[in-house]
Amino acid sequence: MTGERNRLLHSALIHQRAGRFSEAEKAYKRILKRAPDDFDSAYLLGMHYAGRGNLRAAIDMLRRAVKSKPDVADAHYNLAVALGLTKCHDEAALAYRRILELDPRHADARNNYATTLLQIGRLAEALQQYGALIVQNPNAADAYNNRGMALEQAKRYSDALNDYDKAIALRPNFPEAYANRGNALMALGRSDEALANYNKAIALRPDFADAWANAANLCATRRSYGEAIAAYDRVLALKPNDADARCMRLYAKMQLCDWSNYETEVADLLLAVRNGAPAYPFVMLALPSSLEDQLRCARLFIDRRCPPSAKPLWHGEIYEHDRIRVAYVSSDLREHAVGYMTVGLFEHHDRSQFEVVAISLSTGHDTEFGRRMRASFENFIDAGSCSDEEIAGLIRERKIDIVVDLNGFTQSWRPGIFARRPAPIHVSYLGYSGTTGAPYFDYILADRIIVPAENFEFYSEKVVWLPDTFVGSDNGRPIGERTPARSELGLPANGFVFCCFNQSYKLNPTMFDVWMRLLAAIDGSVLWLKDNDAAATRNLRLEAERRGVAAQRLVFAPSVSRVADHLARHRQADLFLDTLPYNAHTTTNDALWAGLPVLSCLGTTFAGRVAASMLSAVGLPELITTSLAEYEALALRLVREPALLGAVKAKLSANRSDLPLFDTARFARSVEAAYTAMWQEYRQGHHPLHVALSAGGSGAWGGQ
Repeated sequence: MTGERNRLLHSALIHQRAGRFSEAEKAYKRILKRAPDDFDSAYLLGMHYAGRGNLRAAIDMLRRAVKSKPDVADAHYNLAVALGLTKCHDEAALAYRRILELDPRHADARNNYATTLLQIGRLAEALQQYGALIVQNPNAADAYNNRGMALEQAKRYSDALNDYDKAIALRPNFPEAYANRGNALMALGRSDEALANYNKAIALRPDFADAWANAANLCATRRSYGEAIAAYDRVLALKPNDADARCMRLYAKMQLCDWSNYETEVADLLLAVRNGAPAYPFVMLALPSSLEDQLRCARLFIDRRCPPSAKPLWHGEIYEHDRIRVAYVSSDLREHAVGYMTVGLFEHHDRSQFEVVAISLSTGHDTEFGRRMRASFENFIDAGSCSDEEIAGLIRERKIDIVVDLNGFTQSWRPGIFARRPAPIHVSYLGYSGTTGAPYFDYILADRIIVPAENFEFYSEKVVWLPDTFVGSDNGRPIGERTPARSELGLPANGFVFCCFNQSYKLNPTMFDVWMRLLAAIDGSVLWLKDNDAAATRNLRLEAERRGVAAQRLVFAPSVSRVADHLARHRQADLFLDTLPYNAHTTTNDALWAGLPVLSCLGTTFAGRVAASMLSAVGLPELITTSLAEYEALALRLVREPALLGAVKAKLSANRSDLPLFDTARFARSVEAAYTAMWQEYRQGHHPLHVALSAGGSGAWGGQ
């Protein structure tokens, strides 16, 4: 066999070099049929498959090769690379470790091993490997740069900066290190320096699309949307198919109410998502997207950015506690819309039945509201400087039964915490108005209006219907005693005041058409909007004029420092006009609490049904319309029939204290009933199911 084997092997190599791949493959297979353990044939055939892009077949052959000769480092290395390319990261890590046992000075293997450890969430080990690599070669600029990125994941931003500085000292023209240095500076809140570093990276490498994208994202974070759009344009010039940049560019334009080419850009983005391009799920909520679009977008994002850990921290144990342990994880346990909507819930939790912990991912608690928020928990843990791995470990160490995420796809979300499965039950609530698409969330809190049963299929989580509304309200919110005069607010003394205090990105040409028709139909009326951005204000006034409405009939309310004062000025409006497809959420709650009726149109997605949920819970279903034509007609009727609008306001005033929307204690009991139902199912070893809670708090479990 030896002679024939050598002849076939020689023939295979000749065929391969000549590009006759089919003939080469046949020759390798003939050898392996007779000698299944032939290392050379298995290894060369594996490399042949890898070169042809058939990674699965390559892995099978390379596994056979390393089994035949376990001490060949190159075979392990090529197997590890192929495993990494197919996202078999755990097995790749084992292969890299074996290489380092054979050859501890194999720098590429150690670097790749560290990177693989990062991908599977073993951050501490990754840092050890990068450290060992630097010890082996203290002049390796790449090693310092790579360790810097790992240190960023560990939230050790100052240490990361030191490594980037060392990388740049070793290689002064190192654009990647400058870009990464910018990321660390951004995380430290030093945005001016961060932008300077992005610009340095771009100066060194003008085609550095990631640096342009980072600069664009920084500008957007600083609300410099015009600069952000210009930077996104550079990204797209370099990478025309970059769905992230296209998505964020559109979002920046929406923030400016720049509706040029709006319909085409929206259609293009939706088509890209439907064809499998990842985009930012939060942006999808404000677009005319379907529930199916939103689920697809969320899953694409999670699959790319944060798939579930292969080694969950919780292994199925049943915890034995006197009280159910609930941890709320959020960057918004502060003066933020989410904080305002949840602090009452936290204060009303039944401490005899629930041990409630806050895991705060932000700072800024040293305010009157921040101190109130901190006091609403038994344990308030400041974890913003901790890594995902550390926070997940903390949750596991404390044996938390239920962990509730209040961020979702919003700024500062940390999905890596939940991907590690640190607790038996994971719940998504409030921060993001839609499905996470993540397999590591078990439940989403909602209600019958927001997620009707026919929509369950578009949620990766099991849906829990709270009995009244999924929206919690703080009935301890003060409203300023003094109502500013209309003249102080820039409003007409006698004209009808339509109002919408939503963020700019929720406004769109379709809604604006309706609003301008209302102004045109009602003499002396004005539309009172939030002054979100000077450019947005200019653009909205231009849009009004394009529709034949004088620009001065749009009045813009500046920000005020005290929420109580903001609520008080609602009294000078006559009717709040809701938006679609993304409703007013906190702003609806504010308006109703201040006694201002809200006119809404029921949408098809979670984000477009929230106002309807609140209106139902405060006994005003008559203000829920089902089409924009009905919405417009009802708005006109409410203006033209003052007695009807007066009756609605009187009803709202009476219902505020009697109906569920502003009964904070009742809401807390509903949420606790949901947690108890989840906990009971978990203790019985059951998989999560949909659940509907009655007004009394009992649960009726639904289907799979």
